[in-house]
Amino acid sequence: MNDENFAAADRAAVERGSALSVLMAFLKLGLMSFGGPVAHLGYFRDEFVARRKWLDEATYVDLVALCQFLPGPASSQVGISIGMLRAGLKGALAAWVGFTMPSALAMIAFAYGVASWADAGRGASLPSTMGQIAVIALGGMVGWLLLPAATREDRAPLIVPLSRGVAIGALVLFAVLLVGLPLVAGATANHWIKLIDSFYRSGSLVFGGGHVVLPLLQQQVVPPGWVDNDTFLAGYGAAQAVPGPLFTFAAYLGAVMQPPPNGFAGGLLCLLAIYLPSFLLLVGTLPFWNELRRRAAVQAALTGINAAVVGLLLAALYTPVWTSAIQKPADFAVGLAAFLLLAFWKVPPWLVVILGAATAQLIAV
Repeated sequence: MNDENFAAADRAAVERGSALSVLMAFLKLGLMSFGGPVAHLGYFRDEFVARRKWLDEATYVDLVALCQFLPGPASSQVGISIGMLRAGLKGALAAWVGFTMPSALAMIAFAYGVASWADAGRGASLPSTMGQIAVIALGGMVGWLLLPAATREDRAPLIVPLSRGVAIGALVLFAVLLVGLPLVAGATANHWIKLIDSFYRSGSLVFGGGHVVLPLLQQQVVPPGWVDNDTFLAGYGAAQAVPGPLFTFAAYLGAVMQPPPNGFAGGLLCLLAIYLPSFLLLVGTLPFWNELRRRAAVQAALTGINAAVVGLLLAALYTPVWTSAIQKPADFAVGLAAFLLLAFWKVPPWLVVILGAATAQLIAV
């Protein structure tokens, strides 16, 4: 590594910004970032690599690769990582609040206005969590064995303002909660603990972002009767119409549930529970990422993992979204029209949702 790279890294360490500057930057994105996780990553690159120059292109690409590898919402994790690199743990929290809260508050407000629907009468077949993990592992193995990748020894070091002791503690806490919460929930039969356990596991064991978490969330909340299937799908439609991460769908589910805690408190509880694994995993891995990201084998494995994530996103599109919403030719026509509006005419997602809902009402009449 040359002296210029080390000098640039030292300057970055000295010029770190405040948590408030991170909050305001991500709040703007939280209010404007429509289009899902892929679009969010594009917004982040434009804002923090091209415009603000908080990090370079190579570091950003490595962060995206790491967050695709970790379970949880990839775009939100990239944002949290950028905030952490910029202003430490306070910056990570500021990035999460700024990017997540506008969408979360909108979803909680929508939950208060949701009417009661009749039960859909059937559930969708749900891919298992272990199946998703197996696909990710297989993709990483294929990439490691078959895909070439260059080493990254010429990269400037990734300066993370966290000690390795804190990182190890975060990983231990992540594992303890993942194993311990189901045991406590089963032993006490406390609904609050069951709720935290359900959403914590959803955030811990799902790879690929918001769409992939849908089947697991449906499995957690619909069969026990906490939320009926139509209400679940209505919230998913609303989540597509608001900016920010799709994981804020958890806030809607917590607010609309029948058993307490629900309302604002329930929405906030579920939101915190589903995002807590992301914080713990990022705090636990970023201090070690500097060494791993320069290894060719790791880069090749991450390439395969990214390809596997695309497959999981397509599977999530089919179940539960397609199987629950597309039941007759008219539904297919509406879905196709919505796709064309989004993909070819670049109509804003919130407007597509409104047009789709209005068209569905006209067809029903």
